[in-house]
Amino acid sequence: MKKILALVSLLTLAAACATAPSGNKDVPTNSNGNANKSADVKATAPPSEADIIAKEKAAWDAFRKKDADAFGKLMATDYIEVTDAGVMDKATSIAGMKDFDLTDVTFADWKMLPVDIDAVIIMYTATLKGTYKGKDVPPGPYHEASAYVNRNGEWLAIYYQETPSEKMPPAPTAKKTPASSPAAPAKPAETGPDPIANEKIVWDCFKTKNWDGFASLLAPDFKEVEADGVFDKTGSVKALQEMAGDMSMFELSDWKALSFDDDAKLVTYTVTAKGPKPMKDYHSTIWVKRDGKWLGLYHQGTPEMTAPAAKPEK
Repeated sequence: MKKILALVSLLTLAAACATAPSGNKDVPTNSNGNANKSADVKATAPPSEADIIAKEKAAWDAFRKKDADAFGKLMATDYIEVTDAGVMDKATSIAGMKDFDLTDVTFADWKMLPVDIDAVIIMYTATLKGTYKGKDVPPGPYHEASAYVNRNGEWLAIYYQETPSEKMPPAPTAKKTPASSPAAPAKPAETGPDPIANEKIVWDCFKTKNWDGFASLLAPDFKEVEADGVFDKTGSVKALQEMAGDMSMFELSDWKALSFDDDAKLVTYTVTAKGPKPMKDYHSTIWVKRDGKWLGLYHQGTPEMTAPAAKPEK
């Protein structure tokens, strides 16, 4: 949501992830006051953060070894992955392993963010060595995030996103709208269980520069991951306020929604800056139900990979 668009030329890295949640006093409950859990899901004690990190590293190891069976067993059937090459499903992610030769990976900055009793997000950075289709992969670091859900007592990867860490150039300067007398910002529309509709409400706030309205749509523990860093709720709202211009220059497309459980939903979509040389970002937001209201908990943006310029013929 912060750095809406930028142009970065990097090779994509297929996902590798495994996580599980920890207890949290902010975990939402259902209307009966009980923690939300489907009847067909076995109760299981949440593992420690050390357990989560061990699972994540094991997934990377399976990826390095090109062990498709071990890697696939860590994923839910409806797994979705977002990289600078776009949005992929489970089968496409596993198939992509054959083109990678990963020789080394170093992790740092682990942070776990509970979603609800049956879901968790793990954030970290990765620096790596390897090749993709015979060409060296930029070492990074990369901002990595994985979400895992409890499915019948087993914690499985359901979402992964990777964003190259870069100092981003300024977003395209949009055409400024004429100044007008300030008016009290309208209250945003009510959010609900449809994450696509919720995300469109956010963008309505952007277009009307309703920053208070935008802030009201975010959970207190909201986190945002972009190429130039990780931001909390205050940082994200402040950055949007500093963006000048007409936000209608951005076109939204390729909407996809995915349900983690009754109280957590994911939306992914593409943001394109209209102009002679359109630039794209791939965005994802996790929405959660807290005290009866749907709020944005996590957002990540990844600039599209650009193909290298063609060499002139001799």
